[in-house]
Amino acid sequence: MILELDCGNTLIKWRLLDREGRVRDGDMAPDLVELQRLLGGQEREIHGCRLVSVRSEEETQVILDQLTSWLKRHPMLARPGTQLAGVSNGYADTARLGMDRWLALVAGYQLCGRACVVIDLGTAVTTDFVDAGGRHLGGYIAPGSKLLRSSLLNHTRLIRYGDSVHGNLAEPSPGTTTAEAVEFGCGLMLSGFVREQLRIAHQLLGDDPAIILTGGDAASMAQILPEGALVISDLVFRGLALACPMELGP
Repeated sequence: MILELDCGNTLIKWRLLDREGRVRDGDMAPDLVELQRLLGGQEREIHGCRLVSVRSEEETQVILDQLTSWLKRHPMLARPGTQLAGVSNGYADTARLGMDRWLALVAGYQLCGRACVVIDLGTAVTTDFVDAGGRHLGGYIAPGSKLLRSSLLNHTRLIRYGDSVHGNLAEPSPGTTTAEAVEFGCGLMLSGFVREQLRIAHQLLGDDPAIILTGGDAASMAQILPEGALVISDLVFRGLALACPMELGP
């Protein structure tokens, strides 16, 4: 099996692929100690490991060393580049483009084979535009839904409420409680940002770019976007496989 890791700032997303490339197991872990516990002995079947990391070089090296000691094999690390799988990096300093964004936009382009906009709706919202020739045109970064809510709670004394509520972004209505006002307002900010990205995509890429969504809020956002928007939950892992190809094994 192959162990794949997406090392974010606070959590490690992981999954195991079997010899047919099917996902056998997967979860999130705060560190490698917990990951080892979650695997429950399955590491004996792992013959390869690849990972992407947005952490510092020092933190990433610690993870690499720990994995090498634990698995008794050297993992493959996805690294920045100017070209990958027919896509050219649009950043002036290619190393400054976050590896998760780079892998996601490459995978998005490979998936649709045409001009596309890739929107990752996680803690932050990132948007990247790729033209029909595979040229990355750059993108945008904005706060995600959790950051929008927490900024209000952290910087305003009187905004306090318990359980969150959920409105209908397709047919928004004003909130009649503080909880509704915050939740609906943050939802509208996020949906407004995403709709603006689609307007920009049409300007940059023409009338029919592919719309590819990933991240925790992708499914809910897809409900208010044009029909045909794709929700791909494992987009970064798909890009990781392109950056670090390896045999699935016996």
